[in-house]
Amino acid sequence: MWAYVKFGMHRSIYLAACAASVAVVFFISFPFLERRTVTQNSIMARRSTQAFLAASAAAATYAQNVLDLSSIEWSVTTPNFSDISVAGKIPSHVHLDLFAADVIGPPLYSLNEFDLRWIAFSNWTYKSAPITSLEASVNTTWLVFNGLDTFTSIELCGQHVASTNNQFRQYYFDVSTILNACGSPTLSINFGSAPIIANATAALPGQETWPAGVEQLYEFPNRQYIRKEQSDFGWDWGPAFAPAGIWQPAYVVQLRAAEIYVRNTLVDIYREGQLNLIPPDQSHDWILYTSIDFLSSLTAGAGLRYTLTDKHNTTLLSGQLANVTSNDTTISGSVTIPSGIVELWWPTGMGSQTLYDLTIEIVDFANTSLAVINKRVGFRTIVQNAMPISQEQINQGIAPGNNWHFEINGHEFYAKGSNLIPPDPFWPTVTETRVRHLFNSVVDGNQNMLRVWSSGAYLPDFMYDLADEMGILLWSEFEFGCALYPADPEFLENVAAEVEYQVRRINHHPSLAYWAGGNELENLELRMVNGSLEFPRYLADYEALFLDTIVPILFRNSRSISYSPSSTTNGWLDLDFSKSQPITQRYEDVAPGSIYGNTDFYNYNYAVAFDFTIYPVGRFANEFGFHSMPSLQSWEQAVGPDDLRFDSAPVLLRNHHPPPGGLDIANFAAANMGQAQMTEAAQMYYPVPNTTDTRANFSAWCHTTQIFQADFYKSQIQFYRRGSAKPERQLGSLYWQLNDQWQAPTWAGIEYDGRWKVLHYIAKDIYQPVIIAPFFQKITGDLQIWVISDLWEPVSASIDLAWYDWTGTRLDTDIPASVQIEVGAINGTKVLTTNLNSGYALTDAFLVMDVRTQGSLPNSKETQTFTHRNWFHKDNLSNAKLVDPGLEIAHSSETSKFTVKATKGVAAWVWLDYPSGALLNFDVNAFWLLPGEQREVVYTVKSDSTDGRWVDGVSVRSLWDNTIS
Repeated sequence: MWAYVKFGMHRSIYLAACAASVAVVFFISFPFLERRTVTQNSIMARRSTQAFLAASAAAATYAQNVLDLSSIEWSVTTPNFSDISVAGKIPSHVHLDLFAADVIGPPLYSLNEFDLRWIAFSNWTYKSAPITSLEASVNTTWLVFNGLDTFTSIELCGQHVASTNNQFRQYYFDVSTILNACGSPTLSINFGSAPIIANATAALPGQETWPAGVEQLYEFPNRQYIRKEQSDFGWDWGPAFAPAGIWQPAYVVQLRAAEIYVRNTLVDIYREGQLNLIPPDQSHDWILYTSIDFLSSLTAGAGLRYTLTDKHNTTLLSGQLANVTSNDTTISGSVTIPSGIVELWWPTGMGSQTLYDLTIEIVDFANTSLAVINKRVGFRTIVQNAMPISQEQINQGIAPGNNWHFEINGHEFYAKGSNLIPPDPFWPTVTETRVRHLFNSVVDGNQNMLRVWSSGAYLPDFMYDLADEMGILLWSEFEFGCALYPADPEFLENVAAEVEYQVRRINHHPSLAYWAGGNELENLELRMVNGSLEFPRYLADYEALFLDTIVPILFRNSRSISYSPSSTTNGWLDLDFSKSQPITQRYEDVAPGSIYGNTDFYNYNYAVAFDFTIYPVGRFANEFGFHSMPSLQSWEQAVGPDDLRFDSAPVLLRNHHPPPGGLDIANFAAANMGQAQMTEAAQMYYPVPNTTDTRANFSAWCHTTQIFQADFYKSQIQFYRRGSAKPERQLGSLYWQLNDQWQAPTWAGIEYDGRWKVLHYIAKDIYQPVIIAPFFQKITGDLQIWVISDLWEPVSASIDLAWYDWTGTRLDTDIPASVQIEVGAINGTKVLTTNLNSGYALTDAFLVMDVRTQGSLPNSKETQTFTHRNWFHKDNLSNAKLVDPGLEIAHSSETSKFTVKATKGVAAWVWLDYPSGALLNFDVNAFWLLPGEQREVVYTVKSDSTDGRWVDGVSVRSLWDNTIS
């Protein structure tokens, strides 16, 4: 099980040899551990700003010679193993190149996460073939790297160029002098072991430390000391590979006199007079501000010219930018765009996603173009409103305190969505096709916002481009999470360059909704050290990074985006824009009876999972959830057929919840705890399978954990949406999490290959614009039924209510069969309150609730009908007297539909499943049917390697199937 592919070395001997080898190399090759900055070791410019991907709005090259380094041959070697030499790629990671060369097996298969740790503990060298296409008659030659992961020593022609230590920066080096003395140039990039360097950094004399447990330790320790994707060191939903490589495009840029190379471009579009964090005046004109970073130098009198065109390629505006300023590295300017000239960009479900092509030219004194930059932009304002609750709001019944919600183009709205994690442990494998499938699922799932979780990597531009097209708002975060971080000058300088680069690169996207400093820092990390004698120092360091370093850079570059230092927060206490850092955080300064900030919530005591009285009350819910198993089809991608059991080593050890807390691969105790939480929850609330077919039994168990997960999320989403009508005026719910990055037990609603879990179907249902929802308190027996709407106009709604037993017989009760109500804009109305502890014998019954209304989506003149059906049962379904529903299924290829019918009894949690080899989603799934009812289910095929034969493998089941032995 533990043998290394092509290396028959015993684990302990191998790791000891590897560590000893790396230790020598890395102290020689990586001098930045001596507390010197990268800039002191190289001729690199201090500011680091360049486009994340080559495809993203690159400048026209004119006569300049730009060599894409992916076009030449590369080799990958390691000083730790002399017999390894394989072909390399750009962009790539070492793991990917070793796999392509058959040195290792698939990194995500079985227990390879553990078996391949020798790669992370080794040094690696990417060496180019001789670069023959360079020109001699140029003024300057630069190396430009858009992403090096992470610790490198760069050599050209055998001479040291620079060292780097930040995965998230762009680096650029003038290598003209080196090339002048080099006949046949080769480039060598030596990558140091990130885990070993992180450990060495943590051990430096005088290094900052924190109390035990403050850093959430997953597998590799000391991630907080280095600027590398934090989840590369492990997380409770993903593996720890700590990869190395040239993970983003890289170039050699040669410039003659008067030529320039654009390496990054900032575009900021905001309302005249707008300030961050404050809702702007929507009647004001737009300001379009741009700032362009370049290599080489500009002649005196350089200017900026712009053209704005619509989707029909019609020019709306063009001319010279005003207020032009320039220096040796940057040129900036602005122009006023009359408000009536352009249409607004809206998120999905709130209007059209109107986008414009913006062309910016750098021109010389004779108005001759030196460079052309193309950006696709949208005109919108998006503000995270944390202003104090006004007296007018209090008069409406809203509790005092501060708001915490988003406003798009001056309109508050209900944010519906989830949290996005890195789609893969190896970013070079994340393609536009994969992300388009994922984002289509977001829109199909009635979601309008994703929280781009910190501690991954900043998203590439193509992902923001797709979000721009589809109307998905991206709450984005800087890459810090679940730890406190150093605040020494070198660390802060490194972060400052990272922030400058990323903010300027991303800012033009209308989908960018918000910046947060990091994940769970205020509500978790600071709280863990509060009360310590060292707390004042910890707080000062925290503010030095997340307020004093990040805020001035962000607000200097963007007036269109709001910011908070932590994903979950009590918000700001005061704003003073006369200061470069205007924010004073609230922390614990809260008034009794007032409500502040947003919430996250996790409770793995499944016995109280549906007790909504323990859910947090806040203005916005940005994180909540519970884990489940992936489908059998996903497990079959990752483990062998003999391991398709809950207790097999691969299945157990791919469960990283609770976190193993280190590199001990034998931590079965934690994995068993995570497995038990899922299985015991399934046993408590639903009938569970017990068949003799072990494969089918495993599949049904996995599916039942998904039902619990979906049921639990549904309960919470309903609660948070009802908050729009409660004193908390709650206006958003983003569950944890949208997607997977491998096949394992996680919180995801969409599996690694794009297959929807039960959760995503249920979230789609409960995120509809108008829903009906039950709220039951077991202790008191009180049942309330609410209709909740996130439409921007009041509506009249018709409600039908009926109790049934499991045979489908309608029961006589004294609740009204139908009700008419009015529901306000982004609000809710209580339909009825009743008590089920008196006058009812409804243990073996369930309530069917239907709502129907007509209205219009925001910014739409089209009236449409909104319907929603929901189900309530007083007792756990594990105690229900389920009957065989007699499910029948038929297929129509002409209409791309399946028809499902219950012929005998009530079908609870009807589930259509499809085999491996295809990727599709149904328009509805995980629904209920009364006897005699049928449901047409439309499907959309996203990919198919079965030539259509997947249709023959589609099956249908309900919860009753769990009762069959």
